This record gives sequence, C-alpha cells and structure tokens, in this order.
Amino acid sequence: MARIAVHAVQFACAISAVASFLTHGTLSRALAGFAAVMALFTLSVGIRYGRRAVAELDGHLTLVAQASAARAQVEELFAMTDMLQAADDKEDAGAVLMASARRLLPDLDGALYLFNNSRDRLDLAQSWSQRQAFTPAPTLFPETCWALKRGKPHVNDRQALGGQVGTLCCPHAIGKASSIEVPMMARGQVFGLLVLASEAADAREQLHDVTRIARALADSISLALSNIALREKLRTQSLRDPLTGLYNRRYMEDALERYINLAQRTGTSISVLMIDLDNFKRLNDDHGHAKGDAVLRDVAGQLVSTLRPSDVIARYGGEELLVIMPKCSLEHAAAKAELLRQRVEALSAAHGAQVSASFGVATVPETATGAGDVVAMADSALYTAKQAGKNRVVTAPRRSRGEDKGAPRLAAAN
Repeated sequence: MARIAVHAVQFACAISAVASFLTHGTLSRALAGFAAVMALFTLSVGIRYGRRAVAELDGHLTLVAQASAARAQVEELFAMTDMLQAADDKEDAGAVLMASARRLLPDLDGALYLFNNSRDRLDLAQSWSQRQAFTPAPTLFPETCWALKRGKPHVNDRQALGGQVGTLCCPHAIGKASSIEVPMMARGQVFGLLVLASEAADAREQLHDVTRIARALADSISLALSNIALREKLRTQSLRDPLTGLYNRRYMEDALERYINLAQRTGTSISVLMIDLDNFKRLNDDHGHAKGDAVLRDVAGQLVSTLRPSDVIARYGGEELLVIMPKCSLEHAAAKAELLRQRVEALSAAHGAQVSASFGVATVPETATGAGDVVAMADSALYTAKQAGKNRVVTAPRRSRGEDKGAPRLAAAN
C-alpha cells in the first residue's frame, strides 16, 4: 500500500508539472508549487525507505556473518572431536583442547584441571595465557569450587563494583582476571574443570556470551577423558591381577622372553624368583579367605617396595608369585630373595597368623639356558625349598660343561 501511495503521489506531481507548463498566471504557479511539494515529499519518502533498506541489508549481512562464525565454530568443534579420538592419554587431550580453545576464543586465557587418582584434589594439567592477570593455581580442592559443588558453570567476576568484587567468587580465583569455570562430566562422572578467563572491562558479559562454547569444549574433552580412562582400565585389566595389582601371567611370559633375549644380546645375567606362600590353604581355612586376600596384597606390597622399578613382579597363579630381575646374578638374586623372605615373615605380627614364603632362584646363563627352562629350574628349586622345611631360599645348581641340569641345592635355611 505504501508503494502504491508513493506512485500515486509521483503521478500527481508529474501531472501538476505538465499542467503548469500548459497554463499561465496564478494557476500555473499553484500547479508548479504543488508539483514541487509533491517532489519533496517523494524525495523524503525515498530517503526514508532507502535508509530502511540499508538497515535491513546491514541486518542481513550481520546474520550472514553470525551464521558464518557459528558454522566455523561448529567445524572447529568437529575437528577437535576428531583429534580427541586419536588422543592416547590426558596430555594429548589437553594439548588438543588448548589448540582448539585458542582458535575459538583467542581473547580468553584458559586452564584445564583434572582429578588425581584419589579424587581429593584437582591438578593443573594444561594452561594457556598471554597476559599477567590470569595465574591459575597448581591445585584446586573440590570443596572450594562452586562450579563443582553445583555441577553448573560458575562465573567469578573480579571486576570491582563500588570497591566490592562483582559476584561470589571461588577462593582459588586469584588475580584480577574474571573467569568462568565449567565442570567436565561424562557418563555420570566428573573428570575435571575447564577455566576460561578475561581481564577486559566487560569481562562478565564476555564470559556469559562464551558460555555455550565453553560447555561444548568441556563436553568434548570430558567424553575424550572418559574414553581414555576406559582404555586405561581395560589395558590394566588385561595386564594386571585385580587382587594384588601385580602383572598377570600372560604379561609375565611375554616380558620374560623379551628380557632374556635382551640379556643374551648384551651378555648380562637375568634371574627369576619363584615364590610360594607356605601353608596358604591352612591360612584360608583357619582365618577365612578375606584374611588370605589381605596377606596376598601385603606380600605384593612388600615385593614392590623392596625390588627395583625395572624388576617385573607377577602373580603366577594362586599363592605363587614370580619375579623377573634383569642384570642380576645368581648371588645377588639369592641375597635379595633372603631379604624378601624376612620381610614376608615379618608380616605375621600384623596379621596375627603365621606368614612365610619359600623361594626358588634360577639365573640365565648361570643355571638355565633361556626362557624355556629358567622358570622350570626356579620351580624345581622352590619344590626343593618346600621339601626342606619351607620358609627358605633355594637356588638352582650352576650349569657345568656337558651338563645342563642337576639337583637344586640349599642356599639358605631358616
């Protein structure tokens, strides 16, 4: 309707202009004045509609820019998710998060906190900052974090309003930078905390505007951390004994062959300790299986704390344990076995029951030729220790020329 009215005014203006040329005198001047007024009216309407068209065009361009930015953000989040699928550990996941956050939110600093194994604190795993105002703490405690308490994003507004801090802030939010903290949750478990910070004058509004992106980043990294934790759990279950935490027999067999091949190439000795807890069935019958499990765990703890990190300690089966000791001669292995025997026996007072173990020791090349017979030689020496009265260390006999095997000999007796 407005366009029809404008066209009608333009038509009337044109008729008046033509009539002013065909008439004379007062009527001609009146028609000319009317035409001029109509022309000015048409011009003003045109300017008004032109401005409205420009505003509409600007609005459309703004929407196109916002759509392009949103599409770029979605593409970046998809690329981040794709990269996280290739992350092998938490360090890889943190590096991917840092790179994506810098591209998506270049004006903000950030930090990634992850729960430790005991889940009583969060440790700083990754941080990125280009300014001095943001100084993330090395550790956080869950009971001091409002985001973790509420399970929702929380903004720490450090901008002073009348000499007071803008909002309720967590105790660990130090420095002048305002920050938003987003819990990272996946499959019903909290894995850590994502922190994004800004020191701009409008930091609070800026942080509220990026809440959606911050939650998307937290969701992606939390799901990746959940997958990494699941892979680590499955890998541990495939390699470790669930009761003692020691390596299982399958891993021990692979490691033994690998260590022996390495020892043969380097010309060094490698020893094997076969350990069996004495009268373990009687311990279970008299004190219950819970006591037997506790004794097994404590014996495993004694082995881990006494032996070297390079030694491989495995649960061979039942109450039998096996230790692989690279670069260890027969004499050193027997001495270490005697120390272990004493420490195992010392557990009797803590458990209120008699606890002891028998040890069989074999070494390549002193007593055995390779992986095929070193375990059998250590097991034979263990059997001899059992027959000799238990709670003692027996070493396999040394090999001599033309002789590969012999009867085990008593190395130490209680």
